[in-house]
This record gives sequence, C-alpha cells and structure tokens, in this order.
Amino acid sequence: MCAQARHPEIIPATGLTVAVPHDNPTLDIVFVHGFTGHPERTWRHKRGDSDHDETSEPQCKSRRLNPFSTAHRDKDSAHSAVFWPRDLLPTTVPNTRVLTYGYDTHIRHWAGPPVCRNTVRDIAWDFLVALEAGRRAEPARPLLFVVHSLGGIVVKELLRRSSRCRQGQSHLRSVFESAKGIMFFGTPHDGADPRGILHHIAELVIKAMGFKVNEQIVNSLLPSSERLGELRDEFGPLAYEQRWIIHSFQEQLGTKALNGRKVVEDTSSYLNLPAIETTEHIGRNHMDICRFSGPEDIEYKKVAAALRRMIANLPENQVPNPRPSLTPEQRRQLRGSLRFDQIDARHMNIQSAHAKTCKWLRNKDEYLDWLSPSKFSDHHGFLWVKGKPGTGKSTLMKFALAQARRSKKDCVILSFFFDARGEELEKTTAGMYRSLLLQLLESIPELDAVFDSLCLTVWPQSGQMQWSVESLKDLFEQAVQSLGQSRVVCFIDALDECDEDQIRDMLSSFERVGELAVASNICFQVCFSSRHYPYITVARGLELVLEGQEGHDQDIANYVGSELKIGHSKVAEEIRAEVQAKASSIFMWVVLVVDILNKEYDRGRIYALRKRLREIPAGLHDLFRDILTRDERDRHELILCIQWVLYAKRPLRPEELYFAVLAGIDPEYLGPWNREVATFAIIQRFILDSSKGLAEITKSKTPVVRFIHESVRDFLLKDNGLREIWPDLGDRFHGQSHEQLKECCLKYTSNIVVTLRLPEPLPKAPSDDAVALRDSTQQSCPFLEYAIRNVLYHTDKAESDGISQSGFLRSFNLQSWINVDNLFEQFETRRHSSEASLLYILAERNLAGLIKAHFATSSPLESSQERYENPFFAALATGSTDAVQALADLELRSTNPPTSFRRLCQSYSKNPNQIPRLGLDFCPSKESSWVKLAQQGEAEGARLFLALGGVDLVDIDLVDIDAKENSGRTSLYWAAGNGHEGIVKRLLITCKVKPDAKVDSRVTPLFWAAKNGYRAFVKLLLDTGKVDPDAKDDSGRTPLSWAVANHNKGEASIKLLLDTGKVDPDAKDNSGRTPLSWAAANPFQNKVIVKLLLDTGKVDPDAKDDSGRTPLSWAIASHNKGEAIIKQLLDTGKVNPDAKDNSGRTPLSWAAADPYCNEAAVKLLLNTGKVDPDAKDESGQTSLFWAAEKRHMDIVELLQSICEDTGSQIGNRSCSD
Repeated sequence: MCAQARHPEIIPATGLTVAVPHDNPTLDIVFVHGFTGHPERTWRHKRGDSDHDETSEPQCKSRRLNPFSTAHRDKDSAHSAVFWPRDLLPTTVPNTRVLTYGYDTHIRHWAGPPVCRNTVRDIAWDFLVALEAGRRAEPARPLLFVVHSLGGIVVKELLRRSSRCRQGQSHLRSVFESAKGIMFFGTPHDGADPRGILHHIAELVIKAMGFKVNEQIVNSLLPSSERLGELRDEFGPLAYEQRWIIHSFQEQLGTKALNGRKVVEDTSSYLNLPAIETTEHIGRNHMDICRFSGPEDIEYKKVAAALRRMIANLPENQVPNPRPSLTPEQRRQLRGSLRFDQIDARHMNIQSAHAKTCKWLRNKDEYLDWLSPSKFSDHHGFLWVKGKPGTGKSTLMKFALAQARRSKKDCVILSFFFDARGEELEKTTAGMYRSLLLQLLESIPELDAVFDSLCLTVWPQSGQMQWSVESLKDLFEQAVQSLGQSRVVCFIDALDECDEDQIRDMLSSFERVGELAVASNICFQVCFSSRHYPYITVARGLELVLEGQEGHDQDIANYVGSELKIGHSKVAEEIRAEVQAKASSIFMWVVLVVDILNKEYDRGRIYALRKRLREIPAGLHDLFRDILTRDERDRHELILCIQWVLYAKRPLRPEELYFAVLAGIDPEYLGPWNREVATFAIIQRFILDSSKGLAEITKSKTPVVRFIHESVRDFLLKDNGLREIWPDLGDRFHGQSHEQLKECCLKYTSNIVVTLRLPEPLPKAPSDDAVALRDSTQQSCPFLEYAIRNVLYHTDKAESDGISQSGFLRSFNLQSWINVDNLFEQFETRRHSSEASLLYILAERNLAGLIKAHFATSSPLESSQERYENPFFAALATGSTDAVQALADLELRSTNPPTSFRRLCQSYSKNPNQIPRLGLDFCPSKESSWVKLAQQGEAEGARLFLALGGVDLVDIDLVDIDAKENSGRTSLYWAAGNGHEGIVKRLLITCKVKPDAKVDSRVTPLFWAAKNGYRAFVKLLLDTGKVDPDAKDDSGRTPLSWAVANHNKGEASIKLLLDTGKVDPDAKDNSGRTPLSWAAANPFQNKVIVKLLLDTGKVDPDAKDDSGRTPLSWAIASHNKGEAIIKQLLDTGKVNPDAKDNSGRTPLSWAAADPYCNEAAVKLLLNTGKVDPDAKDESGQTSLFWAAEKRHMDIVELLQSICEDTGSQIGNRSCSD
C-alpha cells in the first residue's frame, strides 16, 4: 500500500506516497525523481532559487534593485516553497490523485554504505510492486508518469518489466496496461554506448550538486550495457503499441558547476518517436528544469499546457493489442536451446556421501525451519550452507538433493552445481539460469508460456537463441511467479566458484523472487552453499556453518572409522583419534590422509603410521605442498601434468592428457594410439601417478581430467604454491608453462602429421567422407585436434608474458597447419583457403599478443578471399575485442594518411565498449553488410561499415542495398548522415537506392546530410533530381530549417538548397517557426547564414511563431552574445524591437534576463529608441526586474540611467521614489 503524507509539507524520502489524495479520482499521476533527487525537493521551488520567480505582484523598487538585501531574504523566507505536484497540479489537472515515489541510491552520500546494493532493476521492480499495491482498488484507472533525469530510466524499466508479467504475475501487468503517457524532464535515452552515457550523466549530476562521485556506487547502480541496449530497443515498440502520449522537456541552460555545459544534451534527451512524442525546451538548467514558482511561471505554463494536452488525448476504452503467442514448436525449440554440454557434469563428479555421513542434516533446526511452510515469512525460503574449503559442502549438498528427490515427490526439485574448472556455462550464472529454467519447464511444461514475453520480432534461423543473462533472469522470475500451487525446491552449490559480481546480481534477483513468492503464497525454496568468502549479505535467510557442527564432526569420525583400514588395535584407534583431531573439520584433508595411511599400512609399515601421521601437515594447503615435494621422482612429468591441468585452454580428455604429457617427456614414443597397449586403465594409472593423486578423471558423459578439488588450484595459483615448490621455474611460470605446452603441441603434430594420408583436396566439411575422415583421425590421434587448434593460443599466451615467439613464427608451417585445421572444421564456410594470412587467422582467434609483437607493418584491412575478407572484419565478426584493439593500434602506428577508418581505430583503441558485435553470420560481400552493420549499435555499426568503405559491390543484382532496418533507415540514410562521401557516390551510382526514402518520422537522407552540414552529400542527392528539397518531416521542418539550426559551417549546404529555387525560405513548421527563426537561435550565431536567408528577399524578418516570438527574440535568447545577428535584423528596418510575445515579454526583457549578462544586446535595443524599458510582461515584470533578478548589475545600472534620463516609471513607482 502507499503511504499518505501526514503533514502537507513533508513527503517521505522513500516509498510510494499519496501527495494529493482524491475521493473519486479519474487519473493517477506519479512523480519519480532522478538518482540524486528526492520525492519532494526535486519538484520544489523556493524563493531565491536561481530560476525565474515570476509573481503577479511586482516588488517595490528597493527590493527589486537589491535582491541581496535582508528585507528581500526575509520576505522570501516568509513564503512557503512551491511544491508544484501538490500546490499547482490539482488546479491544472482536476480530479487527479497525485503520488510520489522515492528511493535512495546512496549515490550522493558522503558517508554511509560503501556499495549501493539496489540496482536500477531492483528499484524499478520495488516501484512496480508498490505501485500495483497502491492502485489495487482501481487497477484500470489511467496512469501518467512525470519523471526527472535518470528517474526516467527507472520508469522505462518498470514498464518493460510490467509488460512481461504473465500468469501468476498478471496483477503486476495492470500498471503497464493502465499507463497512458510519460512526461520526461531531462532524461537521457540514446547512445551507441548506453551504459557509458548514463554513467557520464550520473557523474555530471553529482558534480553539479557539489558532491564527490563514488565510482563504486555508480557502477553498482547502473544496469549493464546489454540491459540498457535491450531497454532502448524494446521501449519504442512498446510505446507505439500502447499509443502512449510522450512529452519530453529538454533543458535550455547549462550548469555553472559544469562551466555552462548542459548535463543532458538535446540529442540524447528525447526518444525520437515523432508519431507519439512532443519535445520542448524549458528555460532552466538540469536541476531546475522541473521547479516552478507558481501558476504564472512562464515555464510552468508549458508544462500545464502539455499536461492538459496529454489528458485531452487520453484514448477512451483503449484495448491493448494482444501479443501473438509462440507456437508449441517454437516453444519447444526455445526450451531445447537452453540445454548445453556438461549441464550436469559437476553434480555427477561429486563423491556421493559415505553411507554413515550427512544424515544429521535431516534433524538440524536450521534445515527443519527451512522446510517448514510456517517459517517462510521469516527466511523467505533461503538456507545458506557455509564452510571452509574442503569441508565437504558439495557432498552435503548432493546428499540433501538426493534426499529431497526421494522424500518430496510432490515438489519440483532443481539443482545447479557451479564448477570453476568447467566450461564457461558451468561457472557462470548464465549457465545456472539456463539449467534451472530447463529443469523447471521440463517438470511443468505449461510454464513455457513465459517464452511469449520475449517478444521475438525475428525468429532465429537455427532456432537457437543467443541467451543473455537478463532475458534468462526475467524468464526464470516469471516462471517462479507463475507456479501457482506447485512447490519448487532449488539446490545451488559452490557460489564461490562463480564470479562475485554475477553472484551478487543473482542473489539480488532471488531475494526479489523470494519476497514476491511469500507475498503471493508461492512455495519457492533455495539452498545455497559456498565458502565463507566472499561475504555477501542476504536480508532474510537461514545460515548453517559446517565447522563446529557436531554432526559434521561425527561424519569425519564415521568416515575414518570405516575407511582407515589399519585394524582395530589400541594403536589403530589412537591413530584414528589423532586423524580426527588434526582434521579441523576439513573433510578433504581427511580423505587424502586416510589414503596415505592406508598405503603405508598395505606396504607393511604399521610401525611407521604414527610417525607418518605426525609428518603430515595439518592444513589442507600444507598437505598439498607435502604431497608434491615429498620426493623428486618423475619431477618433470609431475610439473608437465600440473601445467596441462592448470593452463590447457579447455579440460583435456584422459587420452588427450596422456599423449600431451608423453609429447613433453618421451616424444620418440609418439604415434597412432594403440589401444591394446595404452588401455584406458593404464591411462588412468598414468594420470594418477603423474599428478601424485591431485588430478582425477570425471565421471561425466565426456570424461575430462581436473584437480580433485578447487582448493588444489587455489594452492597452486592464489597461494603462490607453484613458485614456492618449484622456484627454479622462474617468475614467469605462467608464460613458461604456455611455452612448454606450445612445444608439446608442436612435437605431437610434427610426429603425427607425417603418418596421416590426407586426401587433396579435402572432402567438403559436412560430407560423409569428411565426417568419416575426422572420426578415424580422432580415434587414432586423440590429441591432434587440440594440438593443432591451440598451438597458436599457447604461443600467444607465452608472447604476452614476455617470451618472444619470433623464432617460432619464422619457422611456422602455415600451409600444413591450415590443411589439418580444415580437416577438423565441421562447416565449410569456416575453413580457410591456402592463401589465408597468419594475421587473418590470429585476428579471427583473438590472439592479440602476437599481433602486437610481430605485425607492426601489416595492414588490418589486407584483402583476401577468406570468409570475412580482411583481419579487421574477422576480429569483429568473431567478437575478438582484444584483436580489434591490436589491429586498431597497427593502423594508428602506420604512416597512412588520416581517414574515417583511422578515426574509427582511435575510438576503438581508447574505448572497447564502442566495438560492435557483428556475429558469425556477418558476410561483408552480401546484403548483411548493408543492413546488419547498420543495426549494430545503430550509429556505431553504420560508422564501422561506412568507415571501411572498401566493401565491393560485386554481384550487385543479388544484393538488396536499399534494404531497411526496423526504423526504416537505409544504408544511404546512414551514409548521408555520417559523412561518407565515397559510399554515397557508390550507392547512388548503382541506381538501386531511393534517394528520397522516408523513415517513420518522414525524414529523408537529405535531411540528415543538410542537418550535419555535408555539402558534398547535399549536392549528390540534389543532383539525382529525385529528392524534394522542400519536404517536411513530422514536425513540419524542412532540410533548410534543419541546416540553418544545427551547424556553424553549413553555409555551402544552405546555398545549394536555396539555389534549387524549389525551397520556401520562409516556410513555417508546426510550431510556427521559420528557417530565419531557427538560424537566429543557433548557438553558433552564424551571421553568414542569416544573411543568406535575408538576401533571398523572401523572408519576413519579423515573423512571429506560435509562441509570439520573433527571430530577434530568439537571437537575443540564444545565450551566446549574438550582437552581430541582432544588428543584422535591426538593420533590415523591418523588425519591431519592442514586439511582445504571448507571455508579454519583449526582446529587451529576454536580453535583461539572459544568464550570460548580454549587455551589448541591451544597448543595441536601447539605441534604436523604439523600445519601452518599462514595458511589463503578463506577470507584471519589467526588464529592470529581470536584470535585478539575475543579478546583472551592469544592466541594472544601464536601465536605471535610462529611466532617470527619461523620467519614466519602472513598475508602479518612478525612478525618483
């Protein structure tokens, strides 16, 4: 439920509050502040604020002329501040209930929490739940949002989340369905790097308020670029579909703290949805854009008019367009695409609990409370098992999972076991969500209706989704909230084996699901396990620490009593007791020690058991050290085995590891695998012996070799065990290891390739002959595929660690490598030609270290017949970001002349976030180069494509180069707008593009070329004879209107347009403004452009727009001391220098109020002898008032002197009073 403000002057800082109640409202309006704001202060105007303070009653002379006087301050303090949602809005929009929502990001706190735990996603979700609860009595009541700054991102996320609510969450969808419009004040919406832009704006806002930026909090608060990109792409279609009414107010003034710069530039502060969006400026800075002094405040009048328009245009009985549901087959394909290899591998490889262990868990109070439905409101279904490394957490979790599956037949049991030693999806939350969601949907198939919320506009050709964490998280949350009476119990093991930031995000999501589940009476239980570090707080939940648990210690005693097979003598029992006492609750230590003692006993050394036990270190890491250093037998073999398990690009299969180690210790024995000699049992014993028992073969469907426990890897790497045990290996053990592994790969391939009899040419990759050849080669040469595909990977790693690879690269047989690599490639398009360069292959495989060190004179754009044509495209298509940056650096170090590509390289080298993702299906020589690239990051993708203008238009008849992306934009549109003359020429020459094609806002390529001042492109387009130079967009503006308003050096483009004789230089747009009005207001104040328009003799220099303002009025208000243009206009003799606009303000009034103290403009106006310095506007204020209000004392003195000379009156008093 929402709170109601107990006192009319106080709005709580957080939560949903009814600021203005109403007995029978017809509309709800909700106000949402930005990241640094407050639900009252953001919208509150106080006397003395820096913005306009227009009142209907003029002040007396002394207080007007001395705004710093005590009397002035006293009067101000005597008046109440204006909180316009409460004080003005009810009159403007009657029959309305007004609500505010507050949230605390800690973003501007000097002291307090070191990390902001709530992200934008969390804030939006909490807001959605609170808003639905506050409107539950009448959920269909129309709803408007009024938002400031980055609070607009919160509301957009709220609406997006609400739109996806289905089944068990359908009540939350009512917010989305009832929303009718949004009023934005200074909200940033767009950008190729959306997260970077929001981060920048958040910093500007904080600095403008005088606070220090806390980077950790800002980074924690903002969503990922992936999430912001999805939000940007999804919101427009949602808004159009729902026919929301949108009004975007943009800040007109800069902020002093930022040296006069705006916080949010105009290019970012609108959605570019012209069919449903109106944009308008507020004459304030970013902080004051939504604060108003009263109903007569000129800027509030704009807001009031916009609100009345939005209310008047509310559609009646609007029925939302239902989204089409996916077919059962599409849902089945999506469900199948969640599955991945090794999805259950970690669980399968955990040792099952010993028969006499773990049973104590079933009787623990914490475990029983977790299972009890009556305790759900206390712990929200969460139990967290914690323990030191090696205590047996995973074994306990496997036991608990098995118990749940046996005893809870009425529940859906889900599980995921993180594995830091596994493939990418085995150690990330993306894999966890895919696994949990797949298990849930397979258990309750009807829940696959949640896939409908993906709103897929294009079905993946392969049916395989490219899943993002955000979409998976949404689907899982929706599925849980749709459970109804079904009960779900979830076991998630080894959180510490996943990235900490991912786990924090996951826990935040699970907490939110838990809260909603409790509120909805849904039974959703989760048992986590992890080490004690990193420490992450969960608001509600139970905790069970293994160390010190009586049951856990008894488990160790039971295990030792059962597995330490040394007889039952008194000495044996004493040894058992010593083992348990020395274990310190670490089960892994016990398992290893029991094995050591059993071997001693089996060798007949009963007398030495106690001595051996005392020699064994008590700590787990100390035990590893003892195992590895106890003898020097086969030391080289041990080191090589450890290096392979540590540094292989992927876990090796047992037979791969066997031949990999053999290649390093006895290469002369290499040859095709003789399975009768090297049986699997022999390979198992070899691995056990080589690793001294610290590596094991997994029991998964595809067995691989890995350490017996993650703590082995921790000891070797994190605790510097490698350097301590083998100091003679040097400081660069990482690089030296990769150098050794590279040599193993080379030795194996050089010995094996000579035994192969590969046909020339190779059969086509997908053919039966190729499949048979691959299979037979893998059977006889099990290590060959890894060796050939990763020799360059290990070479690159060695180079990156300072071990030069010059000699290797000089002798590297590239042709032989390509031939064998092609053998293992399953797709023909991914094979390389015999002409492929090494640079191309390195770029494709993201091997940046070798590129940087050895290809200083090569070109990243060297053409070839390969799939992606050149190394740069190859790196972009394969997502090889490191290689892209390395190639960009090559270009920057070259002596090539400056080009658009060179500028692009500078951008990519400095900011990898700008590098677009083209995808593996990108093909430069086909249609995708024209559309696919234009869609990547919008402008950034087009910028890439157009900068690389070397794409050949071969097979032009087979390519739709005029294809449109979703917004209707074509390749020509992008080229004209981004300044790529060569591409524009080549496109037009084909005669296969429409030079006058309109996008959804009726903007043509000519608009963009003119707007950006690209003379050459304007000429190219005009010369086609197929464009309308006087076309109007949805706002009624022409290319000429845009050209004069946006650039300082666009005279040539403007002259070209005027010389056509087909444009109306005095055409008015939808707001009544002419090109001259826009030119006069241009902040660059280009008098040449104004002269071009005036010289046509076809413009009215005194034309008024719909607000009653003239070009002279706009020139004075441009805040750039534009005396030259003011003089130009006055010199025409055709302008009224004292003309009043709709608010009664004259040019002199605007000049006096200019924040940059435009004294020269005031003098020019006064010198005409045609202005009334005492003229009053609609609020009764004079120019002198505005100058005093803005503290422009030079202008005050100037106006006073005029007054004294003429004896005129100012306000209601004469100057002599």
